Amino acid sequence: MADPLYLSLWFPDFNGPAMLPHILAVLQQFPFSEQRPGITYVAVQPVSWNEASILERRFSPGISPEQAMVVAADLIHDDFAYTFDTYWDLWTPDENGNWQRIPSLVQFVVQGEEFDEGLQAESGHIQIDLGLDSLFVQENVALTDETQAKIRDNVLQLIEFSKKLEMKTRATSRRLWSESDESLPQKLIARLQRVQ
Repeated sequence: MADPLYLSLWFPDFNGPAMLPHILAVLQQFPFSEQRPGITYVAVQPVSWNEASILERRFSPGISPEQAMVVAADLIHDDFAYTFDTYWDLWTPDENGNWQRIPSLVQFVVQGEEFDEGLQAESGHIQIDLGLDSLFVQENVALTDETQAKIRDNVLQLIEFSKKLEMKTRATSRRLWSESDESLPQKLIARLQRVQ
């Protein structure tokens, strides 16, 4: 069964304007889609997820991380959250089994330390919603050499992004997780063992 896959990041200093360089550094490491490049949506949420957004802007074509920071900069507060939507290209089979690199939505959710009663302590200062883990496991597709190569490419893209975040941001902690008890590595191992 497919589960949403998240990558959560925590930083040592994530108060007020200090958030901006962290957000920018994370967005700059992202491998944007060639077909739908840039950040396509920015939203600002005050106090908690139960409140109405105070800013929502869509961009077509997408804007750069630097431009997105300009949009959000005047509204940086410790009790606000910020959403940035973008896309990356992942190998995906169509109904005929032909593989194509298709833009897949990725959502960056940035939570100030006082937002929604300190929700960030559990889910991260920056929580990246990578979409469904089925994009990386492809449980409903027969495993062939081509299928394995495409899955490997998708997983390598995720690993490379994670490594860049580790090397080029000041995140002190990161966690790849899903809502199920089974992690992505466990699902991949189980998937490959079923073939042998």
